Parts: sequence; structure tokens; C-alpha cells
Amino acid sequence: ELRDEAKEVEGNPQVRARIRRLQRELLRRRMMQQVPKATAVVVNPTHYAVALRYRMQEMAAPVVVAKGKNYLAQRIRELAVRHQVPVVENPPLAQALYQSCQVGQQIPVHLYRAVAEILAYVYRLMNGRLPA
Repeated sequence: ELRDEAKEVEGNPQVRARIRRLQRELLRRRMMQQVPKATAVVVNPTHYAVALRYRMQEMAAPVVVAKGKNYLAQRIRELAVRHQVPVVENPPLAQALYQSCQVGQQIPVHLYRAVAEILAYVYRLMNGRLPA
């Protein structure tokens, strides 16, 4: 009787779980669509990948457009390579970005200098221009 009442009040647990799973998948798909638009992807060779987007004229600070761990990190890296987004290995920075940022959020102030060095490297790599 209590179980039936809980289902009525809160909804069926299996249905709620399925809705949450579908929401996560939709968010993951949207995130992956942003990887080709990234300025650079910072990686820890295999475990972490964080895609950053920065437009000097439009943004106060770089924004995390995608991040992943393990399998998702590998997918982000592959997508970046396929779309010619520079991939930069910097394990401490990749881990710090992964742990301290949410997707859609600007990077924290304490990581500005490290990210600026990555963006400067990408700028030089791209002969004086940042990726579109």
C-alpha cells in the first residue's frame, strides 16, 4: 500500500529513471555537438578531456563547452581531431578544469594563466589566428 502511494505521489521509479537517463543522453549529445566549435581541447592523455571555446571579442573568459572522463574523453578527443580542433596535452590543467568547471561555465580565475598559455600556444600553432 505504501509503495502504491509513493508511485502516485512521486511517479513510477522506473519511469523516473528512464526520464533521467534520456535527459543525460540529450545533454551529452548537445555537449558533443559543441566540440567542433571549440578553440582547443585540453587532455590528460587518456582519462580527461575538456573542450574550451574562447572568442576574444565576445567573451570575458574561455568557456567549457564539453568535458569527459575515460570513454567520453576519448570520444571528445577523436571528435576534436576529426574537426581539426587543436588538442593539447596538459594533465594537471585537464584534471583541474574537469574538476572545477561545469559545461557552459567560464573557467575559474585561478586557471586563467594556465589556459592563457594554452591559447597562446594554439594561436602560434595556427599562424596568428584562433580557430573559428
